[in-house]
Amino acid sequence: MFERIRQKIGRIRQYLMLLESLQDNCQYRFNSDPLYQGALLHFFYLMADSCVSLAGMVIKEMALRPPQSYYDAFDILGESEILNREFAYHFARIAGFRNFLAHDYEKVDTLKICQDAFNQLPEVKSYLQQIEAKLKLL
Repeated sequence: MFERIRQKIGRIRQYLMLLESLQDNCQYRFNSDPLYQGALLHFFYLMADSCVSLAGMVIKEMALRPPQSYYDAFDILGESEILNREFAYHFARIAGFRNFLAHDYEKVDTLKICQDAFNQLPEVKSYLQQIEAKLKLL
């Protein structure tokens, strides 16, 4: 299972690199280029969904209690000290972001995507680093 966790972390890092490459001139491109808009939303969705999936994989590997929701998965990782507790509570928002992108993508606010979502990328990197450190995957 650790190999699958490593692979998932690698895919999330690829999504991060792709998103970072799309960051320049985001607002203009998002509003004027439907292909850019679709690619950006798709990669944000894949990254967020993969973060949720990774939480579930770690929970299963560590034989922790099963989560009742996507949000709960991050709480479990905080309770078990795989993630810093405060960070886990805050980072659980990615589950809501994932759900929004899956179900409400037609209501996307350009500013929220082009600023707020991009500003969260360092948190995703921290999430991966904390998991790697606790599972000794570095």
